[in-house]
Amino acid sequence: MAPMRTSSPFTKMVVEAMRELYPEEWADKSFDNTGLLLEAPMRSDKRQCHEVILAVDLTKAVAEEAIERNVSIIIAYHPIIFKPLKSLTLADSQQHTLLTLAQEGISVYCPHTAVDAAPWGLGTWLADVVVGKCDDIPNPWSHDREIIKPLPGVSGAGVGRIVRFHEPQNLIDLATRVQKVLLPAGVPSFPVAIPRGRELRNITVSSVAVCAGSGASVLQGLDVDMLLTGELSHHDTLAAVEKGQVVLTVFHSNSEREYLEDEMRPALQGEIMGGWPAFKKEHASTISAKENSWENFDGVWVSYVDEDPYEILNLK
Repeated sequence: MAPMRTSSPFTKMVVEAMRELYPEEWADKSFDNTGLLLEAPMRSDKRQCHEVILAVDLTKAVAEEAIERNVSIIIAYHPIIFKPLKSLTLADSQQHTLLTLAQEGISVYCPHTAVDAAPWGLGTWLADVVVGKCDDIPNPWSHDREIIKPLPGVSGAGVGRIVRFHEPQNLIDLATRVQKVLLPAGVPSFPVAIPRGRELRNITVSSVAVCAGSGASVLQGLDVDMLLTGELSHHDTLAAVEKGQVVLTVFHSNSEREYLEDEMRPALQGEIMGGWPAFKKEHASTISAKENSWENFDGVWVSYVDEDPYEILNLK
């Protein structure tokens, strides 16, 4: 019997680094599917670069980018496999992507809600955006914070955050700050819903609840002035506005993407670099006289082509 094939040592190292930063047990297993979703066998006829691509969504374009760069592994925040698969065929576009990546020797790891819940994860980062810590301003707005859905037994972990300002803040100033950090360059606007009879420029905000992605299940029933999330349904938005709340949405993946560059990329790169000397020593025997591919770590990079599917259409 032929020996069982395995993924590359570098891929295994990256997976362990991700599990160290965002433990899989922090994910919401009631619905989520996190972890190593595609373990591609290491190819004997070529060596992948010791390089990682980060993306919110594993699209065909992201897969093509990874193949062109010859990376070892893609970290895709959203799981490309959510529901059980009864077959894997080339007729389905996402399955086609997975099969192609497996053929190319590129694995896929998806952390999703483990990132949402981490003390240094998306919830904390979005709260930082709201108060100005991600905006290079000298004096971020003073405030207190609380976790909306704490993770039992893990200090500082949980999904969603509430920011309560010590002084009320103007809504336009707050929205401008959010736009500068979360929206791609050239996107001038995003949806906002305000209670009937209020004037947008006269609204002040004393408290904000934040949740990345689709925040309805986390943000419902909170005693706050404003909800900030990626997307909220029509009926959930109406319910919030009827309560007197402001709703600001920036499109689903826009609430997540900049986190990859600001936080995940340097954290993962640091974790890999910290273990790199030991990694090279352990795998020195695999280096041939003509090949030194184990010698260099090529870095962690955010995908150039990953983007929210929606654009703002201005017909003027």
